Amino acid sequence: MVAQDPPPEAADLLTFLDAGVSPYHAVETVKQRLERAGYRAFDERERWDLPAGTRGYAVRAAGSLIAFEVGSEPPGRAGFALIGAHTDSPNLRLKPNPDIAGSGYRQLSVEVYGGVLLSTWLDRDLSLAGRLVLKGGHSELVDLRRSICRIPNLAIHLNRDVNTAGLVLNAQTHLLPVLGLEANADGGFTALMRECLDQTPSRGAQPSDVLAFDLCLYDTQRAATCGESDEFIASARLDNLASCHAACHALLAAHGELGATRVIALYDHEEVGSQSAAGARSSFLSSVLERICEARSSGANPALAQALARSLFVSADMAHAVHPNYADKHDKQHRPVLGLGPVIKTNVNQSYATDAVAAAAFTEACRAVEITPQHFTARNDMPCGSTIGPITAARLGLRTVDVGAPMLAMHSCRETAGSSDVGAMIRVLSQLMARFTALNAAI
Repeated sequence: MVAQDPPPEAADLLTFLDAGVSPYHAVETVKQRLERAGYRAFDERERWDLPAGTRGYAVRAAGSLIAFEVGSEPPGRAGFALIGAHTDSPNLRLKPNPDIAGSGYRQLSVEVYGGVLLSTWLDRDLSLAGRLVLKGGHSELVDLRRSICRIPNLAIHLNRDVNTAGLVLNAQTHLLPVLGLEANADGGFTALMRECLDQTPSRGAQPSDVLAFDLCLYDTQRAATCGESDEFIASARLDNLASCHAACHALLAAHGELGATRVIALYDHEEVGSQSAAGARSSFLSSVLERICEARSSGANPALAQALARSLFVSADMAHAVHPNYADKHDKQHRPVLGLGPVIKTNVNQSYATDAVAAAAFTEACRAVEITPQHFTARNDMPCGSTIGPITAARLGLRTVDVGAPMLAMHSCRETAGSSDVGAMIRVLSQLMARFTALNAAI
């Protein structure tokens, strides 16, 4: 079969994935898209004026963003239509003192961030991106955009039983990237900092001006379509930038008068439990929602409590598609397939927060755009992962549905998703945002 151009939504996702090499770059990319659509930044340190129709966003700790369009009706009457996702992905992060030298090589000391599928980071061309904090508290985003290091596999001649006994990696000793040769006196982390600073507005700064940093390694191979008809997308960070991309599209596509207030919340630190000042367990979302309620309410009525009781939160994270080589890892009746559209994720033990009312609301949005949702629930003898859904549901009392596009190789350095699923998820979330009617069922 002849390869085809990917659908426009999928092509746009490729661009988004390549730009979001760190959570900070992902947020910066979303900010640029929002500002082109007329959204403006709000500072949490300032008072907010939020009349109906206000389109704005706030950023916390550079890696989390909440954007909103204030509805024509007070939230206490019309509720919130919310979509949540996360900007971070499992990867390798530099430790504070990253320089290592020995055995003739320069290496980097790294820490494992999140549930990394370790073996997939071997023999990859890796670059460096993130943020630097300079004297005075000024921050700069940096991205070297070139291969600077690799984590070489051990040759099979020195590990004869690797194909039968399996590859076992020690995160402390086996994942140290090779940066260069020890004989290079001008190399090492200081040289990398100098190169990073040369690419920023702080060109005159010196490596000694860098007081702290949040830097991660990433695979330099660009996002691409593949498959006999380009029906697949292969990329790093599909989990969960694909959901951030869909949420952003849905918010922008739903522009126009609506009673309910539309909100997207894109969080950092989901992959490590969300326990941070900017993660889903923080005050970020509740603070923004409370500001909107206060600005759009009068009197002493508990507007936020009323609004939350009439709202729906869509926790959008990627879903496990059935792997054809490991089909028995799925429940027989719940095997999502790439290319067949969004997945509703259910777990009665509340690892996913989906309940029947929320699932029905999402299903209705699917049907409105002629899509039949797929379903995932884990095998009874296997635990499942979790999302920001249960955290948000418990913390705010929001009725929640956990959903996601199906994918393979979750938490790999290079994951796989379906090209057609990109547009399908955008259409469903856009429908839900544009047509949301306040939930009035008892929680």
